Amino acid sequence: RRGKRERRCGRGEMSRYDRAITVFSPDGHLFQVEYAMEAVRKGTTAIGVRGAGVLVLCVEKKSTAKLQEPRTVRKICKLDSHILLAFAGLTADARVLVNKARVECQSYRLTVEDAPSVDYITRYIAGVQQRYTQSGGVRPFGISTLIVGFDLDGSPRLFQTDPSGSFSEWKAAAIGRNSKTVSEFLEKKYPEFIAENRAEAEKQDGQDEATAAAARSEEHAVRFAVRALLEVVESSAKNIEIAVMRKGQAVALLDEAAIASAIAAIEAEKKALEDARRPPAASTTADTATTDAE
Repeated sequence: RRGKRERRCGRGEMSRYDRAITVFSPDGHLFQVEYAMEAVRKGTTAIGVRGAGVLVLCVEKKSTAKLQEPRTVRKICKLDSHILLAFAGLTADARVLVNKARVECQSYRLTVEDAPSVDYITRYIAGVQQRYTQSGGVRPFGISTLIVGFDLDGSPRLFQTDPSGSFSEWKAAAIGRNSKTVSEFLEKKYPEFIAENRAEAEKQDGQDEATAAAARSEEHAVRFAVRALLEVVESSAKNIEIAVMRKGQAVALLDEAAIASAIAAIEAEKKALEDARRPPAASTTADTATTDAE
């Protein structure tokens, strides 16, 4: 009886800490924040890649109903002319946070008469997320975000924020469902991606070559992001949304034809690698004939 009573008390204490957003459990947990992280892990996958003068956001897009307008379902949002945000988690929470960030961008422009930096907006969004973990009567935002943009000096930036209010800068990052698998792929293949960019940079000779190298660098970044997403997503252009940013240029949202072309190129590369690993059929046949002759 005493053991049962103690177990009931333990469950009662756990549920008390489970319901209170502002109370730590004895082992140092804020359970509502952890549950918000779980909501992020159940959201669609989003990937950010920082290349040489290019930023790419690649997100998994849920299939829409036949009568639904696809343009109303967006996982990539524009905060300012030079800042984009992708999210994983609860879409309604993202809408509220995105609206707050947009208002802050415009307020900054009115006050300072200059564009806000990517770091500033990231700190603001992380600060809002953190405040919603420290006050009674509210709950944490059930989203993680990837924020990309160019600073005034032209340097590309990529940040990630979490429901706890923490943030960090990345070279390539993934959030949402199966983010661990995608992150492992990014870590493994990122050195190859950087090597390709360096090789393209070394080829530059004159303005025309520089423009061509920039286009190839953008293509490499898009393919790298799509390859990572295809590790966990079905190979279809309808399931993927991609945004590309270049310094001083408008944000480009790739259409289905461009995404399908990138997927086809990746599939062709995979097939070529598989064929190269297979032993030649002719030599196998010759060996079999020699054995029969003996």
